[in-house]
Amino acid sequence: MSLVVDRWNELAEIKDELADRDWFMGTSGNLSIKVKDHPLEFLVTASGKDKRKRTNSDFLLVDHEGHPVEKEESKPSAETLLHCEVYNRVSAGCSLHVHTVANNVVSEIWGNHHEVVFKGQELIKAFDLWEEDAVLRIPIIPNHPHIPDLAEAFGEHIYSDRGAVLIRNHGITVWGRNGFEAKKLLEACEFLFQYQLSLMHAKNSLLNSTNI
Repeated sequence: MSLVVDRWNELAEIKDELADRDWFMGTSGNLSIKVKDHPLEFLVTASGKDKRKRTNSDFLLVDHEGHPVEKEESKPSAETLLHCEVYNRVSAGCSLHVHTVANNVVSEIWGNHHEVVFKGQELIKAFDLWEEDAVLRIPIIPNHPHIPDLAEAFGEHIYSDRGAVLIRNHGITVWGRNGFEAKKLLEACEFLFQYQLSLMHAKNSLLNSTNI
């Protein structure tokens, strides 16, 4: 039980920090952290909660299929199956999903390319990409309304213990070996998205000014 408490507190601290960034608008987003491997159990955010507040019912302990381990009044996040895909496929320890304006806009602009690519940016090192010509490719998948279909499409891009996938007009899901790494990857992605959009805006403004 102490391990559950430790992981609960760790996930609550991550939730608080992301809430301070306003990354949980309209109760959106969901978070999870693994408690144990055998049998697989992880904590996941309860559905419909205001994640800017901390309560004793913020998370539920669920199994490898996303079902509550014990009888609960709250329900797991509707997207718990995405977290199941992560923990059932790789040895990741934490998975984070947030909706921001930047990641939604990026997913729409590059959605038809099925990925957004970053090269020559310092923050891609968060993904352990250190080579001079390293390239970070973040897949973009369709926003299937049927969660099992969405989870299946999402699962096709889970290859290692760390990664990120954009869901078109739905947000980003990242996962890492632990809570620290997952949060680091999320922060890096959001920086890259905001940088790319700011760069596009600056280039368009410069182009328009030279055509006047």
